Amino acid sequence: MAVPQLWAGLDIGKKNHHAVVIDADGKRLLSRRVRNDEADVLQLVGDVLAISDDVLWAVDINTGIAALTIGLLVNHGQPVAYLTGRTIHHASTTYRGEGKTDARDAFIIADQARIRRDVSLIRPNDEIAVDLRILTGRRLDLVFDRTRHINRLRAQLNQFFTGLEECLDMTKKGPIQLLIGYQTPAAIRRLGARRLETWLRSRKVTRAAALAQKAVDAAQAQMTSLPGEALAAELVARLANVVASHNDEVAELNARIEARFRQHRDAEVILSLPGMGPILGAEFIAATGGDMGAFASSDRLASFAGLAPVPWDSGKISGNLRRPRNYHRGLQRAMYLSAQVSVQICPASKVYYDRKRKEGKGHKQAVLALARRRTNVLWAMIRDKTPYGGPREASLGTLSIAA
Repeated sequence: MAVPQLWAGLDIGKKNHHAVVIDADGKRLLSRRVRNDEADVLQLVGDVLAISDDVLWAVDINTGIAALTIGLLVNHGQPVAYLTGRTIHHASTTYRGEGKTDARDAFIIADQARIRRDVSLIRPNDEIAVDLRILTGRRLDLVFDRTRHINRLRAQLNQFFTGLEECLDMTKKGPIQLLIGYQTPAAIRRLGARRLETWLRSRKVTRAAALAQKAVDAAQAQMTSLPGEALAAELVARLANVVASHNDEVAELNARIEARFRQHRDAEVILSLPGMGPILGAEFIAATGGDMGAFASSDRLASFAGLAPVPWDSGKISGNLRRPRNYHRGLQRAMYLSAQVSVQICPASKVYYDRKRKEGKGHKQAVLALARRRTNVLWAMIRDKTPYGGPREASLGTLSIAA
């Protein structure tokens, strides 16, 4: 990238941004507050371009409240660099003065973009990648919320019906449906195993007979009714309804995510990698923006995923490596989980995993090492548009992973 004439730093805020424009000598040419709306941002762009049309814009946030501003800049053909908030925070200590203002932060952002040679330009994301980022983000929120409600449900049920709490798997649909209708030992005993089975079957619960018998056995083992049982049972039913609602929404999102993911140009290539299903594939696209052109090599992709160790040497001590602190958690999650699944279904992955375990690595370290190797494979597959098991299976598949 050629050296621009101006650098425009934007300190991003929810309602207002602050913009500072500097020249090659670091002299401030413009400094003002800009509302986070289309008209004000476009007015700023026009004013800056009136000074020079060779500008590099820089931001310290690249999602959320910065989306409108970045979108307007990219749509008008303006290059936008992203410097992480951590980078700007550490750089601020090297500038004179201890005060903190939006104008000072905007100047530091612009100046860092001017003097650094390792800034990354924001690439315009395709529509599918943006949709998948929204859908997978919502799904992850729901999954976390569901886990919290299941934990509360277990704690509440454990206060008056310990036996039932111990024998139910709350991550399954059947136990949740059971708790929506019946919560206390007395209510389950009165219904009996046969009628409870019929009630569960009418709600399309699989293995209804075994679940009904398990619940009745737990009820027969506790004949005592505890104080506060009626109120606690009511709360259990409410929590179970919330979990059921989360299950329904997660199922709906899974269908939407898969349908949208399969429209991506690299979907079939990604799905061909053992262990990489539609949901994890969608998370991969959402994390990377769906464009491998942003990663010059598989090492860059692995570093972005936090799978490439970084050196940690000092003085006479050399050769030390540690896990990086700054990486994309969502991408690492997708690669780690897919690697974990591949150990069960892919012989090449199982061979590599077993070898790492024999070298003394624990399960997590061995899976991370496998995820690192599979990142190389997936990057090459997408680059060459070659599915796993295709004409280049020897070079991309078994040999690459098991080497």
